[in-house]
Amino acid sequence: MKVTPNLTNILRVRGLTQTQLSESTGIPQGTISRFDRNARHEAVHLFLISRSLGITIEELFVVEEQEE
Repeated sequence: MKVTPNLTNILRVRGLTQTQLSESTGIPQGTISRFDRNARHEAVHLFLISRSLGITIEELFVVEEQEE
């Protein structure tokens, strides 16, 4: 299974900037900027971002099933 962050696309579709998301979540903009590049994410950030955007944590990611 391959799990890839999808935050940049979500923000683009909603017409939001990282700065706006930072202001609504209290998460530093630099941390949000690194979200799509990192393999590890702080649990509290996942909850704050998903709540601010009105989506589930699962929707923050693209999940691809891979054959073994």
